[in-house]
Amino acid sequence: MELFEMLNTLNGSFHPLFEPDLSLENTYLLDFSGSNPDLDRFDFSNTGQLDEYIFGKVKASGKQYGYGGYLEDREVYRRSPLFTQANKPARSIHLGVDIWAPAGQDVLSPLDARIHSLKNNANFGDYGPTIILEHEINGRHFYTLYGHLSLESLMGLHPGDRIGPGTPFCQVGNFPINGDWPPHLHFQVITDVMGEKGDFPGVCLASEKEKYRKICPDPVVFFKGLL
Repeated sequence: MELFEMLNTLNGSFHPLFEPDLSLENTYLLDFSGSNPDLDRFDFSNTGQLDEYIFGKVKASGKQYGYGGYLEDREVYRRSPLFTQANKPARSIHLGVDIWAPAGQDVLSPLDARIHSLKNNANFGDYGPTIILEHEINGRHFYTLYGHLSLESLMGLHPGDRIGPGTPFCQVGNFPINGDWPPHLHFQVITDVMGEKGDFPGVCLASEKEKYRKICPDPVVFFKGLL
């Protein structure tokens, strides 16, 4: 059974990552693909402008959270040289989901876990402080990645530490510490971290989309209120 199918059969048994949990009633779906005409007027290097746009949209909708991004082909990654190389296609396919929420909001472990690794990926446009958790269900190991955290989230934690379901273990970070993005959590499910520690690609080339789709299944199974 594929990991997504296995997790989908357990949907509803995970602890929410946020309290209150995301639902269709409190969550606004954000679009950062090239089909969104709003993005044509942005200087993506201006984090404050992007912050005003995102949270302005969420507030105007009357919702609490913003959400979206799985396998989205995003224009926004042209803002950082981290995703671009001279004379080569930019990495632009987003491999996790983003939950846009206020800086400082607690993130809770969705199920029993141990800390696999943690790191401050401090490059402009990168994850900033990042934690990877390892999980086991029915003898199968997989990982969840939490990026764009507060620097305090890394303090006092060590690889191998156990974290129970529903335990607050990190917080949404603010710019510029979080990789210089408007406050949000990048949440990604990973079948195989391929030897990485505290980091894993969250964006890939369009030509790699199918490869990474198998490694990084859709995290929506952790948000039953959005299904």
